[in-house]
Amino acid sequence: MSTTIDQAFIKQFEREVHEAYQRQGSKLRNTVRTITGVNGSGAVFQKVGKGTASTKATHGMVPVMNLDHSNIEVILSDYYAGDWVDRLDELKTNIDERQVIANAGAQALGRKTDELVINALAGASANIITDSNIGLTKDKILSAFETFGENDVPDDGQRFCIVGWKQWSDLLSIDEFVNADYIGAENLPFSSITQAKMFLGTIFIPHSGLPVDGSDIRSCYYYHKTAVGHAAASDVQTDVSWHGDRASHFVNNMMSQGAGLIDDTGIVTINCDETPD
Repeated sequence: MSTTIDQAFIKQFEREVHEAYQRQGSKLRNTVRTITGVNGSGAVFQKVGKGTASTKATHGMVPVMNLDHSNIEVILSDYYAGDWVDRLDELKTNIDERQVIANAGAQALGRKTDELVINALAGASANIITDSNIGLTKDKILSAFETFGENDVPDDGQRFCIVGWKQWSDLLSIDEFVNADYIGAENLPFSSITQAKMFLGTIFIPHSGLPVDGSDIRSCYYYHKTAVGHAAASDVQTDVSWHGDRASHFVNNMMSQGAGLIDDTGIVTINCDETPD
């Protein structure tokens, strides 16, 4: 069996996979709390309750807040995305074949990362807007906005709302959402995130992976970054091995990650009807 491995091929492919994962893979990883370099099968996220300030008498003891401490463990799982690259096909197509497979593998892992985050968001049940006979409206958004205010969720630029593409179309019909006279020219589509807008101090992002039930009810999520935790023991890695019996390289992209719900008071589920008119 041949043991020859094209090192330039391997290094270039690894770089392409990593770049594609960062550029075209996960949309949601940077919208939640993230821990990298985890050692072990799980990661622990700390949750701290609200403190109360009190007065004290002269020379008296400083009052203790008695914060409620708890933690949430996120279990990590291993995920793989591999494919074959025929040696002669590679010569015929040059670098394009590597780019195609690199992008496909990175995007598959990126979709899995987003799936983990969405599954964590779906576990929240404290705040649900159940008026599901209509699509996404300004009233629904304002209701979620009010819920965050009542729950003292920080308005610190780390609020996000992920919606389906049908709901994105609904948003584009809301004048306050698309008119620079309301939101300002600086809050028009972000250049770093495809099709994202800032509205009410919240970054709205369309996503094709949100759950939809048999009645065409799509679940959208309005949440704060600290409400969900994402942990990674291994970011995207690539292993390329030569198989002489196939005259091909086998390219295996892999990662070890997990996500979990930390605080469901920081998440509002907005159910929207997608039934065709």
